[in-house]
Formats: sequence, structure tokens, C-alpha cells
Amino acid sequence: MNTKVLVTGAGGQLGKTIEELYKDNNQGLDFVFVTKKDLDISNNDVLKDFFKTNKFNYCINCAAYTNVEQAEKTPEIAYQINGKSVKYLAEACKENDTILVHISTDYVFDGEKREPYTTDDVTNPINIYGKSKLQGEKYIQDISTDYFIVRTSWLYSKNYGHNFYKTIVSKSKTEKELSITTDQIGCPTDTINLSKFVVDLILQKNERFGVYHFCDKEVLTWFDFAKRILEETNLINKTKLVRASNYVTFARRPRYTVLKGS
Repeated sequence: MNTKVLVTGAGGQLGKTIEELYKDNNQGLDFVFVTKKDLDISNNDVLKDFFKTNKFNYCINCAAYTNVEQAEKTPEIAYQINGKSVKYLAEACKENDTILVHISTDYVFDGEKREPYTTDDVTNPINIYGKSKLQGEKYIQDISTDYFIVRTSWLYSKNYGHNFYKTIVSKSKTEKELSITTDQIGCPTDTINLSKFVVDLILQKNERFGVYHFCDKEVLTWFDFAKRILEETNLINKTKLVRASNYVTFARRPRYTVLKGS
């Protein structure tokens, strides 16, 4: 019998990447992909009914509120999606013997460290997005024992969603100059690589539950990453890249969030 895997938040860049990679080459996994329109995980009653009707071995939760700037202005929405909805999902998974694989973020750390963060390091988020994601992590840990929390960093897809990679490509074609910060350091992570890591947890029948870190290996500033993107897409001569320090954003951003892989 195949392993049944629910993917929530399937309309986002990670969910779409998982679907692209495994829709036809599922390796014995039966995937069910649901967007918010298909299944609103913030509606606890609907969620409970869905899990009772459809039995799953695993649930990969890609649903999240990821707009860091807007989260500061509408924190109640961030906490609803990244916090309370994750609580409902963890409860539904536990009640139905479903192993939860939850995607979290490097922003649960304050960025004051100067060497890669391990899973044992103390969390201390400095913005609403990070705080709401940490709340979701804590709900999972309080409710269940059979879970994987996978923290990642600077996630991007070349094909799907709204992300830094696609923004740089788009703006390079219309703007003469791009001012990119050098103040933040992290590891840009391709959704393809994260997808494979997450699905491998399932394929390998890993039972070492807990918190994991996964990101691509190269440590870059946002400026470095922008330059890499323009070089890769042969757009480096289309616009001028300018280094910006003390780049002002509404939300505070951690300066250093390199993750040490699990």
C-alpha cells in the first residue's frame, strides 16, 4: 500500500515545486495537494472533518504567512496563519496518526551569532514573522511527538511564487539601478533542494523526529545573491547593482542567519 501524503499550502512556491518533482515520479507516495481554497487550515472544524474523511500517513505543511513587512502591520493575521492554524493542524495530525512535516524559518533567531545556528541554539525572533513562526513550532512540540520541524532560509524558486530571485530578474529588465543590502548574511535555498530533503524524510521512513535545519551551502549577502542571479540569467549588464548598508525596512531583520544543516 502506498504512503499517503497531504501537502497543504500547495499554491505556494514550495508546494508547487514538490508537485512538479513528484507528481509523476512519486516513488510509492500518493500525494494530495491542497491550496487554501481547497482546505483552509485556519478553520478547525473543516480541518478536523477533512482529516477524518481522508486518512494520511504524512502531512507536509507549506502553508505560511511569509510577508515579513506586512506581518508587522497586521500581526493578528501572521499569528493566525503561522501560529493558531499550525496548532489546529498539529492536533488533527495527532488525532489521526499523521506525521507532520512543518516548514519553519531561520527568522526564529535574532541574528546576533557569527557562526551557523544549530538546532540546539536558543531562539529569539526579532520581528512578528519570526515570532509567529516560532509560536507554530511550539504548538507542534506541545501537542505531538511524531513531527519534523524543518527550518530553512532565504527560500526561492526560479519558476513559482513571489521571491527575491524572481524580483531581481524582473526589476533588472526595467530599472537602471538596483540598491541591494549587504547588511544581511544567509544561505539562499532553492525550493528544489528543500523539496528533495523533505520528501526523503518520508521515503527513508525516518523516525528521528524533532527539529531539523536545511539550507543550501553557499553563504551570501543579499547583494551577493543578486549579483549571482544576474550572472546566471545573463542580465548582469542590464542594470547597475549598488551596495547598500543600513538598508531601512519596516520590520527588523536578523543580520546573520546561516543554519548548520542537520
